[in-house]
Amino acid sequence: MKKTLIILAHPNFEESRLNKTLINTIKNEKNITINNLYSEYKSFDKIDIKREQTLLLEHDRIVFQFPFYWFSSPSLLKEWQDKVLEYGFAYGSEGGKLKTKEFKIVTTMGSPEFAYQAGAYIQVSMNELLKPFETMAKFTRMSYTMPFYVYKALKISDEELEQKAFEYKQTLLNEDWSSSLSKYLNS
Repeated sequence: MKKTLIILAHPNFEESRLNKTLINTIKNEKNITINNLYSEYKSFDKIDIKREQTLLLEHDRIVFQFPFYWFSSPSLLKEWQDKVLEYGFAYGSEGGKLKTKEFKIVTTMGSPEFAYQAGAYIQVSMNELLKPFETMAKFTRMSYTMPFYVYKALKISDEELEQKAFEYKQTLLNEDWSSSLSKYLNS
């Protein structure tokens, strides 16, 4: 079974209803490691680059999981990318260490799904908003796979959240992440 590393970047994880519920559904899975950046690093300048790179190398799949803040990720995840995905490791003539990895985004957002399209409130799709992450994955030669979304964070019912948590677990445990990629790319 493939080993999955979840890079969790939620500055208020303990107060998060959605992300906490999702993580609780998979936290005891033997092939899933949760790396909670905001618990691990209290200061941005303290990121242990070698530890983080070792974690990446020990896993087959990399997940960035975060609440969608101002059309991107929380700032610590960006800092993590800048430091950990360095030249000579993630890219460059001596890099490419991630080229066999599969990559997925899991994100939660406050607005409903219909808001993320041309002419709606947000004006653009989630595919467009996540393009920097897709580009990062491709640049580091990881296989970008279909993102997993949970919409309407403040208004989702308990039943809807339970269903999304079930889908989340099934998605992460599925051995073939690429099966849904062609559907995603053609949407």
